[in-house]
Amino acid sequence: MTYSKYGSNDVLELTEQPLPKVGPGEVRIRVTYASINPVDWKVMSGGLDQLMDASFPVVPGWDAAGVVDAVGPDVPEFSAGDRVASYARKQVVSGGTFAEYVTVFATDVAAIPEGVADDVAAALPLTGLTALRSVEALGLGAGDRLLVHGASGGVGSLAVQLAVAAGATVVGTASPSNHDKVTALGATPITYGDGLAERLHDVAPAGFTAVADFAGDVLQTTLEVLAEGGRHVSIADPTVTEAGGRWLWVRPDGPRLAQLLEQVAAGDLSVDIDRSFELADLAEAFAASQNGSARGKLVLHIAD
Repeated sequence: MTYSKYGSNDVLELTEQPLPKVGPGEVRIRVTYASINPVDWKVMSGGLDQLMDASFPVVPGWDAAGVVDAVGPDVPEFSAGDRVASYARKQVVSGGTFAEYVTVFATDVAAIPEGVADDVAAALPLTGLTALRSVEALGLGAGDRLLVHGASGGVGSLAVQLAVAAGATVVGTASPSNHDKVTALGATPITYGDGLAERLHDVAPAGFTAVADFAGDVLQTTLEVLAEGGRHVSIADPTVTEAGGRWLWVRPDGPRLAQLLEQVAAGDLSVDIDRSFELADLAEAFAASQNGSARGKLVLHIAD
């Protein structure tokens, strides 16, 4: 799937592209599943053009799972036939994962453990690595009171699980329809919207020692409920740095992705998949992401 200019979903085209070459230090993956993240259609709209160059036609997509098809020079870690997953973001927007094949640096690739299905592995990289980076940046541990804005979303639901495992007490904002999901993850759900700060003060009168923003447009609330000396991060609002917080942009990281996949295999981390689409139906999948109807990750089935 490609697009030859920035635009909305109607610029997507199902096209034939050359088989990507496998350079030194790279692996080529025959993709079985890829997953959709909001950044995919935001990039397509030109939303990151100030930050990243694009080489048209662009194959979108940054998450993938599949089987190693070939390896380049000096790649002892992997062999043809290995099941792998990757957060395959590159420095130039071009050869993405919504395709039959993608090449990725071996350092950005992780083996998929036995018992983890390809669709689950494909749904984990960007969201899982973002959640892990957020929890690590906040330095969470026993005694922390963490507020997660957007606790039922792809990143938020994983961050809640990782924070609870680290010993933190977690409160998460979500719509009422997602409260049961947040509770099952180990957090106390709070409805977002008007009066949020007051509701948060009711459940945490001493304030929160840490706040993770995965929703955006919540900085004022964060500052109102943050305890003195508290830490806060955001993946949605770069202005957080002006208020003493940290803006995070996740990096590809094979070893940390392998760590997350092992946690999934052990049953210590769950990935919620809403539904699967075929590659030819990418525009429909993007629409489901854009309208907020998904209650879990959206994945693309590329091949068996």
